[in-house]
Amino acid sequence: MKVEIYTDGSSLGNPGPGGYGIILQSGSYRKELSQGYRKTTNNRMELLAVIIALKALRKEGMEVHVYSDSKYVVDAISKGWLFNWQKKGFKGKKNPDLWRELIPLYKKYKPDFHWIKGHNNHPQNERCDELAVAAASSAGLLIDEGFEQQKSD
Repeated sequence: MKVEIYTDGSSLGNPGPGGYGIILQSGSYRKELSQGYRKTTNNRMELLAVIIALKALRKEGMEVHVYSDSKYVVDAISKGWLFNWQKKGFKGKKNPDLWRELIPLYKKYKPDFHWIKGHNNHPQNERCDELAVAAASSAGLLIDEGFEQQKSD
């Protein structure tokens, strides 16, 4: 079984209100997820989208492909930077709370990461962008506690 995950993050101002958009596809199954936050950054939303998408998976042992227009996320995984950052305790790195949350999910599902060019008429990426922007613009925004705690420390 193969699942394709498309993700995008958005921030209206950086920092500012933000959101993520996700599409999960497997065969004829398709599910969209999104959520908005009152104050965050684009990179946090890009990373959170991948975390939420992996958390939404129900079975281990599937072939998982993650497609993102975020070089920040894709390169950190594909080029092995993440595990070097982990060895160094994420010293000097942004978003350590989210990277720490991603690592066990990455180890559990072993997804392949693929970079796709954003705003380039890729249907799933364009839809994820729409979901992320709409979520960032919606009422009832959540608190990105990891971001707001970092800023108050």
